[in-house]
Amino acid sequence: MGNNWAEEDLISLRERVFIHIKDLILEGEFKTGDRLVERELAERLNISRTPIREALFRLESQGFVKTVPRKGVIVADISEKEIIEVFTILSSLEVLAAKLAVQKLDDETKSKFVEYSKKVEDCLKNQNDTDFAQLHSELNHLLYSSAKNAKLYEMLSGLSDYIRAFAKTGYKNPGRAVQSMEEHLRIMDAIINQEIEMAEYLTKIHIENSRKAYIEAVNLGKKEK
Repeated sequence: MGNNWAEEDLISLRERVFIHIKDLILEGEFKTGDRLVERELAERLNISRTPIREALFRLESQGFVKTVPRKGVIVADISEKEIIEVFTILSSLEVLAAKLAVQKLDDETKSKFVEYSKKVEDCLKNQNDTDFAQLHSELNHLLYSSAKNAKLYEMLSGLSDYIRAFAKTGYKNPGRAVQSMEEHLRIMDAIINQEIEMAEYLTKIHIENSRKAYIEAVNLGKKEK
């Protein structure tokens, strides 16, 4: 996202500021304990302090930041316990999404899985040119929407920020990005072939591998500090 901020559309601006600051936290530019000062953020984005204040309030309500006496707003620390909880929820929901995707598979959706299978295969052949995190998000969206369950899609989308952060962190482990894409490829093959139990099993394994990769990357980062 470029910093071309315009205040003509205040609703759009508020949303863009919120997403931008959240992305900076998720991508590690703002780290745990860093202070987020309204004035500095407003100067950085060349906008007024009002949308900054509203964005910080929303981020605090979601647990990304917290207000500390005499310090102000700082980036919150997500505990390992909370991370495990998210992965546990994610495992159940994504396994259900895979099951429903098979059960509700139609020709249009099947063609999308075939298309993305080819895309993943091409990306695995040309790894240096691949934004694995972006592709991971696209594959998740395809799976979630293919379940054709509005409430399930809403719940999984609500976890999308955590999913993206977990994926990017886990990808710091050598070979994990490629392994993850290979796992997605097998899941899509199972869905295309309408193998419900296999799709469920492979999805569960994928989430477990993602959990392990994330924790290993975090622990490695702590040792390097």
